[in-house]
Amino acid sequence: MSTLHRASGRTRLGLVLSLVTALCWATLPVALKVTLQALDPLTLTWFRFLVAAVLVGGWLAARGRLRGFGALGRRGGALLAIAAVTLVGNYVFYLLGVGRTSPGNAQLIIQLAPLLMAVGGILVFGERFRAAQWFGMALLVAGLGLFFRDQLVHVDATPGHGDARTYLVGSLLVVLAAVVWAVYALAQKQLLVKLGSMQILAVIYVIATLLLWPFAHPTHLAHLSGLQWLLLGYCALNTVVAYGAFAEALAHWEASRVSAVLATTPLMCLGVVALVHGLWPATLAPEPMSAVGWIGALLVVAGSAAVSLLGRRRK
Repeated sequence: MSTLHRASGRTRLGLVLSLVTALCWATLPVALKVTLQALDPLTLTWFRFLVAAVLVGGWLAARGRLRGFGALGRRGGALLAIAAVTLVGNYVFYLLGVGRTSPGNAQLIIQLAPLLMAVGGILVFGERFRAAQWFGMALLVAGLGLFFRDQLVHVDATPGHGDARTYLVGSLLVVLAAVVWAVYALAQKQLLVKLGSMQILAVIYVIATLLLWPFAHPTHLAHLSGLQWLLLGYCALNTVVAYGAFAEALAHWEASRVSAVLATTPLMCLGVVALVHGLWPATLAPEPMSAVGWIGALLVVAGSAAVSLLGRRRK
């Protein structure tokens, strides 16, 4: 019988690390939206992958963990290539979507990613969902529908967001980002049989950097201001810090509870947008939403939490 991982029981540390992860993911679309005012999407994505490749690769090298890739074989190598291409697609499509829509809208729609991964787990790996979890999924989908409809109704009346058609295109790009992320996540799940998660990510970051290199414009970085460099650096470090905190949170706290905290990310993002707009109105437009939109956002959070918590098995 295989030994299952058990959390360390350090509940407070697990909670803090989960909140760090949620805060990173809540602030990322805001930082990306502002950074896109000075840098094109492909160069921004390439720089993020480059920094991640250097940091994660260096960390693994220092611990002597840059080995074991020969065990992948041809099939594993092909699966790794699929994971790399789909993660690149996720980054690029999400960034293109954020550029055409709002940070809060993008953060809510990207909640489709874990939902699609869950469905993929059922279809590909034969995993099972309880009836209560299906109910949580229904809440999430209903909430997304309410929120998105409210956004389309109010976007034309909100300065700084363009027209409804552009907003719709941006939203569809984020949906596409969620789809390819689900494919990436399922590919990584299978790769974990052979390699550790950080080893997989290190290779993917290197491949992604090389794939985007021909389309990036590194010379544009020389024209950034100090503040723009600060935001770019934050965007680059965000993923490394978020995934590191996420991995450590799982070591100290139950996965269902970590996921429940992460379900609040969209609400945090909406709060960050409101804060940034309140402090620097010219930097970021407010979210185009009414009470119906807030109800939709709350349903998304409730649905995400239900899928995470109601799937726990009683001992």
